[in-house]
Amino acid sequence: MKRHESVTLRYAAATAAVLLAVSASAQEKTDYSLVHLIKQEAFDHSQVMTTLASLTDRYGPRLTVSPEFDEAADWTMKIMKSWQLANVHAESWGPFGRAWSLQHFSVEMLAPRYASLNAMPLAWSPSIGKPVTADLVIAPFTVTTSNLAKTDADWEKYKLDWHGKLRDKIVLFNKPHTSSLGANPDFRRYTDADLAALAKSPDPGAPKINVKFEDIRLPDDPAEVAAYVASLPTAVRTILTDKAREAAEKRDQWFAAEGVVAIFLEDARAHEGRVFAEAAGTRMVSGPIGPPKFRVTEEQYNRIGRLLEAKEAVKVRVDLEATIGNADLNAKNIIAEIPGGSKKDEVVMIGAHFDSWHGGTGATDNAAGSAVMLEVMRILSTLKVKMDRTVRIALWSGEEEGLLGSKAYVKEHFGDPVTMVVTGEQAKLAAYFNLDNGSGRVRGVYLQGNDAARPFFERAFTPFRDLGVGTISLRDTGGTDHLSFDAVGIPGFQFIQDPLDYSTITHHSTMDTYDHLVPADLIEASAVIASIVAMEANAPDAMPRKPLPAPQK
Repeated sequence: MKRHESVTLRYAAATAAVLLAVSASAQEKTDYSLVHLIKQEAFDHSQVMTTLASLTDRYGPRLTVSPEFDEAADWTMKIMKSWQLANVHAESWGPFGRAWSLQHFSVEMLAPRYASLNAMPLAWSPSIGKPVTADLVIAPFTVTTSNLAKTDADWEKYKLDWHGKLRDKIVLFNKPHTSSLGANPDFRRYTDADLAALAKSPDPGAPKINVKFEDIRLPDDPAEVAAYVASLPTAVRTILTDKAREAAEKRDQWFAAEGVVAIFLEDARAHEGRVFAEAAGTRMVSGPIGPPKFRVTEEQYNRIGRLLEAKEAVKVRVDLEATIGNADLNAKNIIAEIPGGSKKDEVVMIGAHFDSWHGGTGATDNAAGSAVMLEVMRILSTLKVKMDRTVRIALWSGEEEGLLGSKAYVKEHFGDPVTMVVTGEQAKLAAYFNLDNGSGRVRGVYLQGNDAARPFFERAFTPFRDLGVGTISLRDTGGTDHLSFDAVGIPGFQFIQDPLDYSTITHHSTMDTYDHLVPADLIEASAVIASIVAMEANAPDAMPRKPLPAPQK
């Protein structure tokens, strides 16, 4: 056979395959009768807010391996069994680290005037034992300086200057700064223009960031640091995270050795009464426990800083009681299924992370996503929807510490992204759908670069156009558990949601409570996702896949 004939035949075969795929796609029809039943059950008999009230008001917050998480998980598995779901169980992974549970705390300024300070201890801070009154000092460096080498130099000088002078003191870790009012509204929904911009494919000619670790210059404005770090290549971001953790552990050890009572940290997000509380340091038994750390609102932190700079004596009384474990514990993910029919060995997965930070009750981050996915399972089970493929829900732990629960599950069941050796189960997982962007209405989906999945979502969204659902973005979106599946070649998707006040007020904050949930949005999301799941569970072919990623090693 001549070369040009071979090429022609291969082209013809490829064209035929494409035409067959298009023909099959065209023949697939949306089951509007089923969509109607799903809408009716979701809108008229919703239990999503009842579920949310329990997960937040009764059991929240849900820090991984905490007693609160375990109680919430037990309650959730009980209700899933009451819905007649199958294979309901907690699947262990780990080790994760120490258990930590907050019992009591108080932070009060006693001089020069009394004030109850709006603060929150950071997770894995040790107990103080009893109320302690202490003077305050400012650390003469900032963790957000534009020159990392200068930060290290400042730290070495600080150690020399303050050696032996910090015993029984409280240290202000960041320099106070002038507050700036945000220019963007706290609460918003996507406009048509916003959605059109999301639907537009990224510019293929856009330059890629190529920066070495030694060239990193963090912005001086704390509010700009997170966005800058997120823009860095993954490898550089990993190095930066590791270096920051190493530096923080060394500083914690030194502060503890110097007899510091507590450390106060300011956060540019922590203003207008809200405080953002995450981790104080390592959660692992092998790591050092430093002094207790408290995050204080911007306004009160800056007031203390101005008083100290004016040479005024400031005294603060702090107290903290927390239960902290002395062993690294395994964490658990919560799993349940609706068995399939003719293709029951194939699986469609849905998920959301179940864990939260401890400042609020973990409502928008992410009891909202968990409750919606639970509602999806309740709707499909209640209606006894006949589905060829098995539908599986997973509620993840350890997401807040780096997608740990979903990464462990994917590695155990589907493949290792480092070696890219995949299991037999990997080929049997049709798709994974995730919800973790707050309480906002579902407006569409991020394809995560999987353009071949576009026809499926175009069909799936058609019955919901009147609810404003339909934006399909080729773009990647990061920060949540669909990435664990995408990393081993499984079609993984995160839905586009209205921003509301997620990134401005509730995310990781003391205001992440039931009051910031929007019932109508969550009820609609339940109907949309239940319909999509049923459609994928009965699709003649599994979701199209991108090529298997290259090994990470």
